[in-house]
Amino acid sequence: MTNIIEIENLSKDYEKGFFKKKKIRALDGLTLSVAPGQIFGFLGGNGAGKTTTIKILMRLLFPTEGGARILGSDISDVKMHSRIGYCPENPYFYDYLNASELMMYFAELLGIEPSKRRGKCEELLAKVGLQEKDWNRQLRKFSKGMLQRVGIAQSLINDPEVVFFDEPMSGLDPIGRREIRQLIEELRARGVTVFMSTHILSDIEALCDNVAILRNGKLAASGNLHDLLTKSGEVQTFEIIVKNVSAEIMRGELSNAAGFDVGEKPNGASIMVSEEDDIATVLSAARSRGGNLVSVQPVKQSLEELFVGSEE
Repeated sequence: MTNIIEIENLSKDYEKGFFKKKKIRALDGLTLSVAPGQIFGFLGGNGAGKTTTIKILMRLLFPTEGGARILGSDISDVKMHSRIGYCPENPYFYDYLNASELMMYFAELLGIEPSKRRGKCEELLAKVGLQEKDWNRQLRKFSKGMLQRVGIAQSLINDPEVVFFDEPMSGLDPIGRREIRQLIEELRARGVTVFMSTHILSDIEALCDNVAILRNGKLAASGNLHDLLTKSGEVQTFEIIVKNVSAEIMRGELSNAAGFDVGEKPNGASIMVSEEDDIATVLSAARSRGGNLVSVQPVKQSLEELFVGSEE
């Protein structure tokens, strides 16, 4: 099996209105695939079709056209669903159960051996960062972030081969986000495929191998994150940052050479060059005037630029 997830020409229409019904296309001919063992980022603005796509994959909605396969099986295959995990954006559970009771309920529902249930549930609650003193509190007393942690824990109770997260960082504080990011990285290290939708672009940049961006229900861009962030059609540039030497001095040192763009930096300067061979020239000029190298890095467009560009 080459791909863990295969989506083919997936479309979804909703009806709007009462007497004169009008069809609204929320998802329009989406086709993409996800290879195993990666973290796949699913991006798009509000109403782009991300949650609709995930709900179709989970069989919570039915497509108007097209289809999808997960783990080589059609999404209608109930047996396949026992091998995947899912945490929605706003998990809703039985309010009067506590976290331990809820986890035990899902463990029994998924057929985990009685002798292993409690240990498995406690392990996952600890792994998502829910404090032990809260394990026996009723869920109706939980904050949004605490419910999010429980939702992520229940999605992993069956040791899934693929897990779907819809806004997994929703409601989490910075510490919680870091803990869940570490958990997602651990899942990838174990060979679990993670399909995640999020608005937090820094998490996508930190975690994802490949991404897809939706715009108005259509696929606007997809591929390897590094490749997408490299400005296509533009000359590769490098930014060299030096300290202990001013931008004015660097402009003077490089005045006889073409292709150098020098800018101000606190206690130093930033020099943009289009050729890798020019880096040595800049470093030599900076050192001759007592400057020190801070960094050299290729210039890529940010994920925010890519995201905004797909919306235009």
